[in-house]
Amino acid sequence: MSIWGKIAGAGVGLAVGGPLGALVGAVAGHLVIDRALADNEVVFTVALIALSAKMAKADGEVSEAEIRAFEEVLKVPDAERANVARVYRIAQQDVAGFQAYAEQVARIYRGAPAMLEDVLDALFHIAKADKHVHPAELDYLRAVADIFGFSEIEFARIRASHLGADKTDPYLVLGITPDISTDDLRKAYHRLVRENHPDTLIARGVPKELVSIANEKLSAINVAYEKIMASRKS
Repeated sequence: MSIWGKIAGAGVGLAVGGPLGALVGAVAGHLVIDRALADNEVVFTVALIALSAKMAKADGEVSEAEIRAFEEVLKVPDAERANVARVYRIAQQDVAGFQAYAEQVARIYRGAPAMLEDVLDALFHIAKADKHVHPAELDYLRAVADIFGFSEIEFARIRASHLGADKTDPYLVLGITPDISTDDLRKAYHRLVRENHPDTLIARGVPKELVSIANEKLSAINVAYEKIMASRKS
């Protein structure tokens, strides 16, 4: 079953409550509270809807490009566009600030920083849909990253991987410094490849609809690594 069928279908059970739980209720028409997360994909997707909706207003304008990017990233089927648009609007208009959503996501994925980074990756992908990441959007992403527990250096690495290795310091893309040994460089590279491989994302509960983002980030990591290795051989 697709992620949208899981969200809209009967019997969706989430131990989230709070603002994210309210959004699930808006889509499914009801909310079943349980003591365990019933479906990690559902939690991840609703979290992304909420945070991307808030981000779309960060620069004071919700562009058509951002809306299209959101629908493309999550591959919203025609039959579910009305439901998704409704929950998107609710998240935008909700009196709860983005901090409430980000703090709840951080609690849900406490101890799972890879999932939190997956959320940031998706938000970056949507932010750059109009070929320009507004300073207000960067401030928003930095604030979300801070709530998620990422350091400024970690945020810089994530940001660099989305800006393109050819335009940034390749060492920053890999989250390392130029004085690293070649052996440790290889280890850092292989760790990032494992963490960002599409199969790894799916295994930890990221919706398969977001695999394209993983491929994009993996490409930036590969380019950065190849650039560093070439410079060391010259």
